[in-house]
Amino acid sequence: MELRALEHIDREGGNVICIDKPLDWTSFDVVKKIRHAGRFKKIGHAGTLDPLASGLLILCTERKTKTIESIQAQEKEYTARFFLGASRPSFDRETEIDKESPFESATTMQRLQEVADGFLGFQDQVPPLFSAVMVNGQRAYTLARKGAEVELKPKTIEITAFEVVAWQHPFIDVRIACSKGTYIRSIVRDFALKMGTLGYLENLRRTKIGDYNVENSWTVDQLAAELRNTTTTP
Repeated sequence: MELRALEHIDREGGNVICIDKPLDWTSFDVVKKIRHAGRFKKIGHAGTLDPLASGLLILCTERKTKTIESIQAQEKEYTARFFLGASRPSFDRETEIDKESPFESATTMQRLQEVADGFLGFQDQVPPLFSAVMVNGQRAYTLARKGAEVELKPKTIEITAFEVVAWQHPFIDVRIACSKGTYIRSIVRDFALKMGTLGYLENLRRTKIGDYNVENSWTVDQLAAELRNTTTTP
């Protein structure tokens, strides 16, 4: 993986840097800190992660910023925990529970996996209202937080893997591999409906983008410290 040895920072050609984004940080927060620490002229990220999600965030610097679009287009892999039996307007923990629906605790792993298998392949997915989708020049989440009712258009996505890893009522742990533009929060919503209940995303971690793996990533603080040391070395 690039930039594991920081003496090889390419100030002109740029680098691709893998970060393990912590919870409660925005993707922009990470970019801002690394830009300052590394004194980069150009830096951007290849695929936003919500503040309530952790895991792989890929940064591209200098001329490598031209590769952002191609990196974003690669398949992504996530681990996630679903809560079944209640819903939240944002489909995650950003908002409070607004509805509850009894859910049978005796549901089997086999039944859950059968439903998960039904998601494999290409399909049209409606993004969550609390998302960065543009609607009449505004982000959908901005309108949602104002209480506006907006109808979002479905987008074609592909799910290539959907594995139910564990089930302990009311939580389901899953691993999902999917195409660019897939919203895991929407998968939770749709999965719960197929189970005859409501659901929301309890937590989410991105583990891979193409061949890039979070296991080979820097923490934000580690990378910032190394960059400051490297950039001040004669």
